[in-house]
Amino acid sequence: MDRPPLLAIAGPVPQGRAMTRSPARSIEDGGGYAPDGPYSFARLALSLLISTLVGAGMWAIIVVMPEAQRDFGVDRSAASLPYTLMMCTLAFSTIALGRMTDRRGIVLPLAISGSSLGLGFVLAGYAPNLIVFSAAHVLIGVGAGTGFGPMMADISHWFVKRRGVAVVVVASGNYLAGTIWPLLMSLAMPLIGWRATYVGIGLIIAATVLPLALAMRRRPSAAVFDEAEAATAAARADVGITPRMLLVLLVLAGFSCCVAMSMPQVHLVAYCGDLGYGVAHGAEMLSLMMALGIISRIGSGFVADAIGGSATLMIGSFMQGVALTLYLYFDGLTSLFVVSGIFGLFQGGIVPMYAVICRELLPPRQAGAAIGLVVSATIFGMAFGGYFSGVIFDLTSSYRMAFLNGVLWNALNFAIVAWLFWRRQRRARVGQLLAA
Repeated sequence: MDRPPLLAIAGPVPQGRAMTRSPARSIEDGGGYAPDGPYSFARLALSLLISTLVGAGMWAIIVVMPEAQRDFGVDRSAASLPYTLMMCTLAFSTIALGRMTDRRGIVLPLAISGSSLGLGFVLAGYAPNLIVFSAAHVLIGVGAGTGFGPMMADISHWFVKRRGVAVVVVASGNYLAGTIWPLLMSLAMPLIGWRATYVGIGLIIAATVLPLALAMRRRPSAAVFDEAEAATAAARADVGITPRMLLVLLVLAGFSCCVAMSMPQVHLVAYCGDLGYGVAHGAEMLSLMMALGIISRIGSGFVADAIGGSATLMIGSFMQGVALTLYLYFDGLTSLFVVSGIFGLFQGGIVPMYAVICRELLPPRQAGAAIGLVVSATIFGMAFGGYFSGVIFDLTSSYRMAFLNGVLWNALNFAIVAWLFWRRQRRARVGQLLAA
């Protein structure tokens, strides 16, 4: 039985490039691994495991922050500095390690991640003061940079029919890390303290990620990249803008959507405390949001494989705007649980769709750099949105204007992605009429 074709070309195949046999069959005949095959799914499972391990770098500081604050005798703003440094470093390392993935494959970035995370966590565990503790989180930020953008870029080369699902599965490693690592740390810290827990995390990551990286040595064949290049060129022609301009628009869209997304994620616990419901209820709402976010993240992959990344992102952006608007009108305890659950269902699949769109429309040999840049924009959007929402609250003594600010940023995101979708659809229809 013939295997599925390597790529579903988004437009007519240029003359002289017509193929007489399945590209996937040609790849396997040459000793390579065809996309969507057994090796691809095995690599997907391994990528999810590695992403979950590396994702510890993003969540550990949130768990130990109160203990570290007491240990170092500093105030809350000073204790937040390691998190800020980690996130900023993470954003830049995602770009740098994404470029490295394009040139050398994923093994070296993973080796850097395993080493940086191992050293960073151990150094933080033995830190005598906040300065050393903060510097250690720069290393942790470097190490965490491989776990999201570069890993999504790598797995995208091994799937065509199920690329959307593959990308969101790897992206879910971040959410799984946010579920598993804080739980394990909350169990370990009362027994051995936060310092020993940090050292243990570093040793576990170094001992697992470094050898697992060796299992990721294989790289897609030249035929895979050639066929992907033809597909993205045809799809990009339907949009009718240059790769650089498309990347600029995706960066702006990613930044704006995550400014909007940050308001509930960063301030929901404090919002519940201000309403008199207690921070415990706020933490429960946040957990519900994250859990349903995993479901929506996986579901968005199936939707993207059916209708495309652009359409899926447009739907997700619109629904996130609806959920943010609901926060303006409902502030009862039960209604906040419902709205937070709805928000989780709507927002979980948005960020991975930028990776899917990059692979649909941009040159595949630059996937790591492009996805890394867009993902970094989303990280900066989360950081700016969380801070700016706090500024708005300080000025107004209310989160109502902060939620409205999120709605407006979401409207900008929706305008960009809707325009890209409309332009591609319109040009594709014109092309079909001319061909007829």
